[in-house]
Order: sequence, then C-alpha cells, then structure tokens
Amino acid sequence: MSTPAQPELPDNWGRWGPDDELGTLNLITEAVRAQAAAEVRTGRWVSLAQPVVPTPIISGPLAPATVDVSPVQQMMSYTGVSTAADLTLIQNHHAKSTHIDALAHWSTDGEVYPGRPRDQVITPGGVTFASTAAFAAGIVTRGVLLDLAADEPVPAGYAVTSRDLEQAEERQGVQVRSGDALAIRFSWHTLPAAGTPTPGISLDAVRWMHHREVSVYTGDWGDAFPPLDPAGPSPLHGVALGRMAMPLIDCSQLDDLASVCAELGRYSFLLVVAPPRVHGLTGSPVNPIALF
Repeated sequence: MSTPAQPELPDNWGRWGPDDELGTLNLITEAVRAQAAAEVRTGRWVSLAQPVVPTPIISGPLAPATVDVSPVQQMMSYTGVSTAADLTLIQNHHAKSTHIDALAHWSTDGEVYPGRPRDQVITPGGVTFASTAAFAAGIVTRGVLLDLAADEPVPAGYAVTSRDLEQAEERQGVQVRSGDALAIRFSWHTLPAAGTPTPGISLDAVRWMHHREVSVYTGDWGDAFPPLDPAGPSPLHGVALGRMAMPLIDCSQLDDLASVCAELGRYSFLLVVAPPRVHGLTGSPVNPIALF
C-alpha cells in the first residue's frame, strides 16, 4: 500500500495492516501489560488529569460568576424528589482539559491513518474509522516519566531533543522500552503572555520515540507555539499522531506525578487510561491513573 508520508519522516502506515485502528497501541502486548502490572508494589496512586471546574450553561444575574473559560458547560436540574441530574457539554480538544486524541484527529494529504480518504472518515454524524472507539477496552501499560523540569520549567522557545530525553533517563535511572507510555514534564500549564514562545518537542525527539517504540505520549506540554519549524509538520500532532499513529494524551497535569516519583525514587509505574465508551469521536476527556 502506498503511503503519503515522506521517506525521511517516521511512519507506521501499513505496518499493522489496512484495517488497523490502534496504531502504536499494538505495541502494548500481553507481555508488556504483565510487566507493567509488576510495577505496582506500594499501592500509591496519582491522577495525571487537570481538575476541571464547569461553567454554567445558564446566564444572567443568577448564574455563578466564573473567572476562566472552561472546557465543560453544565446545567443542573433538580427533579423534585431526592435526586438531581445534570446536562454536560464538553469541548473535547481544549487546553484546560486532559484528553486523548484519536488517530482520526489528524489527517495527512487528505487521508486518515492507515490510508482512508478523510471525507469518508470525518462525517457530520461522527467519525467512521480510527475514532475513540479504538480505545473502548482502555489502555493499560507501563508508564515512564521523564521530568525535564525537576529544577525549573523548560525555557521558553526550547526544542526538546533526543539527547534531553536520554539525559533524563540517565539522571532518573530509568529506560523507555517498547510499548511504554511516555510522560514528559515541562512545567508549562497555560498559554504564556502574547509574544512569548513556548517550548516543544522536536522532530528529533519524535524520531527517538519511534525508535524506542513508545505507544502513547502524555505531557503537560507538547508541540511548540509558534512552531519550532514553521515550514515542516508539527512533530507531535503532524508526525507522531498523523504518521506514526501514536495516540496523544494532551494537557496532562504532571506535577503530582513528579512529586510521587521523586519521593519514591521511581520513575516507572503502571498507567491505566479508561476513556468513556463513546464511539465516533476524534477525542475524549480522560483521567490517566499512575499506580506504584
């Protein structure tokens, strides 16, 4: 099968067949899960998700005042008996919500992994292929945190390279293996003031992830803004997601994870990600859980 990817870029199109919807999740074998389960020795656990405070859908003088824009809008309804119910509207791809990107979230040259026409996959009624349905059974694997901000946040405009990742491995006494989920901490949580460039993952670092066979990426930051290379594809979304078919967990909160890892002196753990079983989406909020 022909692939739209350029030869010099990492690419998994066709690797697992023309009907594959899992991408790099195929790297999470039963043996990988069994080894990941062995990481649980203390019973400690931590969430990698941002807390979300919903915004009320109602407006007017009786609506609670909110300071920040929220990815969740909510309306509460008292039923008149002993229960209350709510209606929730969620923006799945939002900087203040930890969410997982399905493979259909990104297309390359008019095609969605592993080579289906975009206009047949992305429809007004939902996604017909490579949607969040592929995550219905959840994701269970070994997670590794590479903390690039142990001393201070990653500098503005900095391009994270493979050398940065290998130095973090050496410093923390851990190694990323095939099938692992990779968590990278920048200690960047919100968009900076206008005119301040953010750091980001470089294409060199993405090549390293491909070589190490990372199954999932999660970070409190990812692609740089403005782009590190305006003329090329975005390293994480354009290459890792779009070409390598590696699901991305965007906008994680990794401070709590870093604290527990430092306290225990361990930077590997069992990672459990269980998205709601809602099919046909390009992304879904998630609450990744790390267990030690």
